[in-house]
Amino acid sequence: MTVQPSAALAADQEKEFRKIHLPKDHPSVKSGKVGVLLVNLGTPDATDYWPMRRYLREFLSDKRVIEWPRALWYPILYGIVLMTRPGKSGKAYEEIWNHEKNESPLRTITRSQSDKLAEIMGDAGGQLKIDWAMRYGQPSIPDKLKALKDDGCDRILVFPLYPQYSAATTATVNDVVCKTLLELRWQPAIRTVPPYHDDPVYVTALAKSVEQHVAGLDFEPDVVLTSYHGIPQSYFKRGDPYHCHCMKTTRLMREVLGWDTDKLRVTFQSRFGPEEWLQPYTDKTVEQLARDGVRNVAVMNPGFVADCLETLEEIAGEAGEIFEENGGENFSHIPCLNDSGLGMDVLEHIVRRELGGWIGTGGQPAGDG
Repeated sequence: MTVQPSAALAADQEKEFRKIHLPKDHPSVKSGKVGVLLVNLGTPDATDYWPMRRYLREFLSDKRVIEWPRALWYPILYGIVLMTRPGKSGKAYEEIWNHEKNESPLRTITRSQSDKLAEIMGDAGGQLKIDWAMRYGQPSIPDKLKALKDDGCDRILVFPLYPQYSAATTATVNDVVCKTLLELRWQPAIRTVPPYHDDPVYVTALAKSVEQHVAGLDFEPDVVLTSYHGIPQSYFKRGDPYHCHCMKTTRLMREVLGWDTDKLRVTFQSRFGPEEWLQPYTDKTVEQLARDGVRNVAVMNPGFVADCLETLEEIAGEAGEIFEENGGENFSHIPCLNDSGLGMDVLEHIVRRELGGWIGTGGQPAGDG
């Protein structure tokens, strides 16, 4: 029976082999490691005008995000949007800014998710590297991919942190990954995490988070809204599966919770521009519920793995105000899974599953023991 060397021993043997057999002028080469890169949407570096403008310009220039012809969109973007929106968005970010670390909550939480995942999974004898990046803003996907490659990762799992697939989210992450590979002579093998909107571990974690949050309230919600970030109806009609993924996530949550369609409802938020977006709209639904005499409402955001501007300012803040201004009595925002135990269970489950064949179930590189 052949005994496989440990990961650390194998790495030492490889280094020794290179010292003996490689010519003196051979370029330094690192290889044999596996990388995991968690990627979330993005964040400005600060809340004042120019950092906000840089962030919004990158975000709103993405053809996946705004699919209008450039000749039509760019005069609006540079002539109106980037003149007025940075100030408005900066004020909104200021309300939820992590002033202790001088960064957005999304950056704080995503970093923590990466750090905790690395602690949970270990480093497989120095062979597993876990890091994080942002699609828009810093740290960038190209910089992090190249850093992982330079550190010896010739296999990298890219994890777009979007449970429900959309071209405006998951696909744009994959676009940047592929463009980055074009610049590399020695490309790492790449895997990308598929949507996990119907994964039992994810759905169960969402349901448990609802139960735990409701148990801590001093009122019982009459209605709980699952509010997802919207997309234009035109994207859906062109074949984007996002709407179907959102509907399935909530349907599966109902099954776990034992609730009906009146108790757990789907809505969509964060619409932008004159186009019709997926409906029903969250803000309009909250307003109508209050006017219809519903007194107790809670809202959660299953499509966000980390709390951010859209959940903390738009839902916990604005939606709550709309509900109360129209006669509602009790409103609560259910936090995202974030870096909680439930949230980390989901991330670990997905990463271990997608690393199959690269990293063994025990956290060691496949083939090592």
